[in-house]
Amino acid sequence: MTETMTLPAGGLMRLVREEWFLGISAATCLAFFSAGDQMMANLGNPLWFSLIFLWLFAAVLGSALSVVRHADHLAQLLGEPYGTLILTLSVTAIEVLAISAVMTHGESNPTLARDTLFAVIMIILNGMVGISLLVGAWRRPEQYHNLQGANSYLGVIVPLATLSLVLPATLYADGLPHPSAPRQLVLGIMLLGLYATFLVLQTGRHHGFFANDAEHVERREQPPRTAWFHALMLFLHMLPVVYLVEHLAMPVDYIIETLHAPPAFGGVIMAVLVATPEAISAVKASIANHLQRSINIFLGSVLSTIGLTVPAMLLISHFHGHLLILGLEHGDMVMLMLTLLVSIITFASGRTHVMQGAIHLMLFVTYVLLIFQP
Repeated sequence: MTETMTLPAGGLMRLVREEWFLGISAATCLAFFSAGDQMMANLGNPLWFSLIFLWLFAAVLGSALSVVRHADHLAQLLGEPYGTLILTLSVTAIEVLAISAVMTHGESNPTLARDTLFAVIMIILNGMVGISLLVGAWRRPEQYHNLQGANSYLGVIVPLATLSLVLPATLYADGLPHPSAPRQLVLGIMLLGLYATFLVLQTGRHHGFFANDAEHVERREQPPRTAWFHALMLFLHMLPVVYLVEHLAMPVDYIIETLHAPPAFGGVIMAVLVATPEAISAVKASIANHLQRSINIFLGSVLSTIGLTVPAMLLISHFHGHLLILGLEHGDMVMLMLTLLVSIITFASGRTHVMQGAIHLMLFVTYVLLIFQP
């Protein structure tokens, strides 16, 4: 039978315990709706600035974590790759909202989308992959995954990343004109077209590439709620994000424009915001020896970030008249190419071990050090 609208004894209290953060995020939205201008007027005070920034960041991050929790439940109900697809699309929507809010607020920041995209790739393909492989292999010599699925992801990620972050740097160096609208349109269509083709194959004839039969015996007990319930709660937790990222853009702009933080720092903040929920979900899956789900999460996240975020940013840039710079600089370009090469090697055999996780973490530490290099 389907779940009825009448909650059983204790059901309401259980719902409150599970969804208490929805009240926190709603209260935060109400506070900034009623007194947002006054609270943002004193960002020059370091203590007040820290309080406002941490409050907004925690509210958006908590809502994103709740979105991931309900996406995980949907993954159990719907199976792979549909559950992971819902997760990556939800987080990508949060990313687009966050980047567009900062881009259209305050002074123009033409490299924010590029820096965020690059940071997401570094955090996921190096930090998240490194931690997942390390903790997953800590109690077992090797972990196994579907080689065809990983190759399918990387086979699309490599050309998308190259077209988005490497090719523009070779065509439009500093001081040269901004890419024309037709060229932006062509790039956006190519990215969306490749991503759409991948989705058709992932959910259709090649559905089996993204599942691992060996993991089915370890499937967790399905949640006692219906898919409609979790879909509704996922939507409700997304709503505060839509409103709060607009306010989070103000302290982020203040860090970059007034405190003169490294230009890439704003992108790192946005990337941490959108990558943390998926990182937690991927690491938990790896610990439970569900490496295939972990791979679906972090490779799917990178793919959706490039395939959906870049076209969305190109569209927003065009309509708002903001300059958008996508091409990476020399050091970052080397890190990107090295990360893609190491990722191909890591997932080339269908099994992973501790050494591969250590290599990815080393690359992540290198990326962090390069951010603060003068």
